[in-house]
Amino acid sequence: GKFKKEKGFYEGDEMVISHTVGHLLEIQEPDSFKVVRGKWSLENLPVLPDHFDLVPREKAQEQLRVLKKLLARPDVDEVINACDAGREGELIFRLIVQYAKAKQPVQRLWLQSMTPAAIREAFGHLRDDEEMLPLADAARCRSEADWLIGINGTRAMTAFNSKEGGFYLTTVGRVQTPTLSIVVEREEKIKQFQPRDYWEVKAEFVCAAGIYEGRWLDTKFKKDETDPEQRAERLWSKAAADSIVTACRGKPGNVSEESKPSTSMAPALFDLTSLQREANARFGFSAKNTLGLAQALYERHKVLTYPRTDSKHLPEDYLGTVKQTLDSLGEINNYYPFSAQILNNNWVKPNKRIFDNTKISDHFAIIPTGQLPKSLSEPEQKLYDLVVRRFIAVFFPSAEFMVTTRTSIVGAGAAEHRFQTNGKVLVNPGWLAVYGKEAQDEDALLVAVGAGESVRTEAVDVKALQTRPPARYTEATLLSAMEGAGKLVEDDELREAMAEKGLGTPATRAAIIEGLLTEKYMLRDGREL
Repeated sequence: GKFKKEKGFYEGDEMVISHTVGHLLEIQEPDSFKVVRGKWSLENLPVLPDHFDLVPREKAQEQLRVLKKLLARPDVDEVINACDAGREGELIFRLIVQYAKAKQPVQRLWLQSMTPAAIREAFGHLRDDEEMLPLADAARCRSEADWLIGINGTRAMTAFNSKEGGFYLTTVGRVQTPTLSIVVEREEKIKQFQPRDYWEVKAEFVCAAGIYEGRWLDTKFKKDETDPEQRAERLWSKAAADSIVTACRGKPGNVSEESKPSTSMAPALFDLTSLQREANARFGFSAKNTLGLAQALYERHKVLTYPRTDSKHLPEDYLGTVKQTLDSLGEINNYYPFSAQILNNNWVKPNKRIFDNTKISDHFAIIPTGQLPKSLSEPEQKLYDLVVRRFIAVFFPSAEFMVTTRTSIVGAGAAEHRFQTNGKVLVNPGWLAVYGKEAQDEDALLVAVGAGESVRTEAVDVKALQTRPPARYTEATLLSAMEGAGKLVEDDELREAMAEKGLGTPATRAAIIEGLLTEKYMLRDGREL
């Protein structure tokens, strides 16, 4: 039906539609717990209020007034919660209704696909409020636990650090503190690291077709869990390395070779964390910067879908939408050959790797909308291109390679030494063509060795090396560590329960990292943290 636009809402014959802007309310600090003259004392802890009062967020007051007014209207006899289909969407709605003291019955619109048909169907199958209460409880628990940990942790640590005098604010948070702990543990490992000398032996072999290089490997090597620095190619004494050189220089060698086909599928569509990782690794963008650019491409330019998502999948009813988007992208010269190839070959088919409703919570993967960009800044263009190419590539066939492992054997029996050479030839680029990788790098091609041909060990060199400490985190690797933090839990049962869980959400991780930098808990040095 028809809707008339008013200030902050739309009004139709039977319905009024309004919106929030993220969270409009937050938990208030109770008066009795407010800080007194810059001092916090351990005697006043823990802070455990018997109820949680709500206070409007500064920038949200105007829209909150609109919603309060609408909820108080006598002709509004029912309320539909149409916030995001997830925990935070539930909480945003519940807090507003609580604050406005709304008494109307509630129904829930549960919407994970944004096609007109899916929206109509969801309105035809509204969920009961009863059904949503466990999700509402989980949302409140998360919110109140954050508040309790933040308030008590911050006051306790500040009091502890200020006990000799002065006031040393030491903030603590449910997500920020364990994230900091991950970085601290890595820094401790780097500080305590003792480099060890080791040696590798490399040889050049001459055959009829030319020269190729091989690296010595210990054929009896077994992985040692207690010493992860052990490798099949590492020798821990120079004398041992020198003896291999003496035994092999100028000697003939026999060659055995194994070639097998290998395929590589296109990477999955982007969620926010994988987009932040890729943009940090590729362009050096910070997580905060990437989120800001993606938000602008979504809100202002309308060329990307909602970015604050933890899903890498699309709804199962999105095949038609995807085809329309590919058709639109065909108007951009850079993308035309690829979008045309997908559409002409009918490569958009039902495929659980791409279209899977069970892998979507509040939002689906980040993809282009089909609206064509106008006047993007250089960083916006870079990020847009990253998303579009990932979107196009996912529909292309796998890249096909021929992987060859060549073993050159010098000597026999106890004096036998083996050298390994690896080669990889791109047979069919598949999705790599979208990234301009049509042909194989020349250096990956191996010179051919005839069947039964003997080779000569031309040059044999010892390379002196040192073990290196673990690398410092970059934003890309810290985002990965936060995403998979459940795997780091020591307690077995808890680790199993937490296996798929991370620290924070895709929407909050960038802000957590920035917060740690602002608090001077971490420093950014180039790309390192």
